[in-house]
Amino acid sequence: MKVRLKCTVNQEPVEVLADDYKTLLEVLREDLQLTGTKHGCELGECGACAVLVDGTPVLSCLVLAVESEGRRITTVEGLAADGRLHPLQKCFADLGAAQCGYCTPGILITAKALLDAEPNPSRARICEALSGNLCRCTGYLQIVEAVEAAAKAPR
Repeated sequence: MKVRLKCTVNQEPVEVLADDYKTLLEVLREDLQLTGTKHGCELGECGACAVLVDGTPVLSCLVLAVESEGRRITTVEGLAADGRLHPLQKCFADLGAAQCGYCTPGILITAKALLDAEPNPSRARICEALSGNLCRCTGYLQIVEAVEAAAKAPR
């Protein structure tokens, strides 16, 4: 059965007709063509599909799209504003924190939620916040350093 879903995605009102069994991840990628959010394990174990729902990071592979009715959703595409990268995106690029890039959208989203809640987190806190995001390419040091640099960057 199809359901009509109304929500805000990346600060834009959205209305989509989607299958009632689809996850938020599937609706974002397939129906709204926002492919920055990645299919990873689809079991909630890798963090590649993280998005913000009302400012809180959630694993979009574990959320039915219908649960997002009336909510504010932010994907990695929504981080940049006015043609400028978010400080996290800039620091990730400048410090080589993204290698293959597959995990990067989920990590950026999770890091944004952390910095929104704690503007100056400790290294230990950054590691704890990102512990649900798996990366197969790095040793995480550059990722943590990029989050630290973003915390110090002007916003």
